[in-house]
Amino acid sequence: QVRLVESGGGSVQAGGSLRLSCAASGLTYSSSRFCMGWFRQAPGKEREGIAAIDGDAGDVSTSYKGSVKGRFTISQDNAKNILYLQLNSLKPEDTGMYYCAADRRRPCWLLLHRNMESSDAWGQGTLVTVSS
Repeated sequence: QVRLVESGGGSVQAGGSLRLSCAASGLTYSSSRFCMGWFRQAPGKEREGIAAIDGDAGDVSTSYKGSVKGRFTISQDNAKNILYLQLNSLKPEDTGMYYCAADRRRPCWLLLHRNMESSDAWGQGTLVTVSS
């Protein structure tokens, strides 16, 4: 059974940083099989894909939503089966619930434009609150 568990959320002031983690289990975490990504749902807004990573064949490629590009970094540790999202230069509008997801469909960048619920698996989310 596939299971994704996010952690690392919290409260931070604007300009601060956080690192989110997503531990994968029950999933053959082979980057050649799954695209991995992060979604965010801000209060009162729809959930949106913000970062995706394709580690197939050892040539890692990443994709980002424009509003987080240059501030957030997605990465993965295949040995530990953990997906990360480094959040820097946080803004109040980054406040929301952050979810990780796994999706077999390619290309991986399309994950940013899909509904999270169409993915193969997703976690329960971790809350990030950024105060001004």
